[in-house]
Amino acid sequence: MVSVISPAGPGSFKFPNETLSDVDAEIAARLISTAADIALVLDKDGVIEDLAYADQDLSREGLGNWLGRPWVETVTVESRPKVEEMLEAAASKANPRWRQVNHPSSRGLDLPVRYSAIQLAEGGRVIAIGRDLRPVASLQQRLVEAQIAVEREYARLRQAETRYRLLFQIASEAVLIVDATTQKVVEANPAASHLIGQPVERLVGRGLRGLFAEDAERALQALLAMVRAAGHAEDVSLRLPQDEREFIASASLFRQEQASHFLIRLSPLTAGAAAESEPSVASALIQVVENLPDAFLVTDPDRRVLAANIAFLDLAQMASEEQVRGERLERWLGRHGIELDVLIANLREHGSVRHFRTILRGEYGSQAEVEVAAVSVLEGEQPCFGFVLRDVGARITKTRPFAPEMPRSVDQLTELVGRVPLKELVRETTDVIERLCIEAALELTGDNRASAAEILGLSRQSLYSKLRRYGLVDVAPDDDSSGH
Repeated sequence: MVSVISPAGPGSFKFPNETLSDVDAEIAARLISTAADIALVLDKDGVIEDLAYADQDLSREGLGNWLGRPWVETVTVESRPKVEEMLEAAASKANPRWRQVNHPSSRGLDLPVRYSAIQLAEGGRVIAIGRDLRPVASLQQRLVEAQIAVEREYARLRQAETRYRLLFQIASEAVLIVDATTQKVVEANPAASHLIGQPVERLVGRGLRGLFAEDAERALQALLAMVRAAGHAEDVSLRLPQDEREFIASASLFRQEQASHFLIRLSPLTAGAAAESEPSVASALIQVVENLPDAFLVTDPDRRVLAANIAFLDLAQMASEEQVRGERLERWLGRHGIELDVLIANLREHGSVRHFRTILRGEYGSQAEVEVAAVSVLEGEQPCFGFVLRDVGARITKTRPFAPEMPRSVDQLTELVGRVPLKELVRETTDVIERLCIEAALELTGDNRASAAEILGLSRQSLYSKLRRYGLVDVAPDDDSSGH
């Protein structure tokens, strides 16, 4: 086999007759099967006499059925001309070319293989060396899918930008987009141009300084500073230079392309608007709720916080309302996972809940016993739940200084089902029964503790210990010289 190989190009062996003269058929077969993913030995008519493959996964492609069949019959119809060309080139001793052909697969997708064919001797056998292209095909498929996904996302972004541009242009409310660092106008819609009295081309790129009257400029800077620090601020009144007209300005802060921007909305202050801006009953109610000593918050039906007052922020150990808005209520309220589900289920069924005892967990590890009163408002444009949380930890400690919080009756015990794990519930049940037995023994003996200890089968010291545990006595046994 070696004697018929001649240099085929600048990259071929120069002296194969000398350097490879001791290579026998077995070593040649091992070299070929190691170097190729698929190796075919063909007779002069192109019939497969022998084959080898490196990956055992290829055995599931039906390669064993190729023996005794013409090579051209093992490939797909469109690949047959390529096989015939490779066989003709091998017979004519032309430089071998790599050609990709596809084999039908029993698993659905074609098996792509890149072949090169070399004739071993004049009019003799042909060796076809193949490389499995499935990994390459898989990468190409993933690349195409990634490209399609990227193009789809680009299309969605372009559509969203188009909608934004359209809304921005046709909005009746004047809007300015201002760079938070330079305070220069980045964008202005036609309504803002008309309200301020300057074309859009002159507004874009101009700083806010000098755009409004001097006193209005100070109010605007205070508004922007408050929005930057807290995320929101009360609206302010602005006035243009040499103009008596006034505007109501509100601002929001957002990030875009690694930079912060202010969105400033301007509305003309008409007589009706002025009347609306005066303190009203609704605004007074909002102020009252905001300053309630009890925690108050509003959530949507999915338990995401919409608004919260200062008392709730204190209990939850949060710095601002922006930090809690959009977060789920179970982040702070309820124990053992199921307790909040019970509260919400009752709220949906009955419309309101009172005196629901649970805990509120602070962000930094604090824990407070709270009593919840809640109401559901599922009608209207914004369905929501309202919660009032009262910290009752101090009241519990004051009323029961010697005993931990625990149920005092079977009814109270059954109320804990669904709020407390079974393990803790069983422990609470044991404590309730033990306390009831001690109270019954004291009643039978006329509060004679020595007799009560004898009835219960306890030592006097053990009885006093349990009395103190359950808050039934606040004196030491040595103080009771009479036994009562």
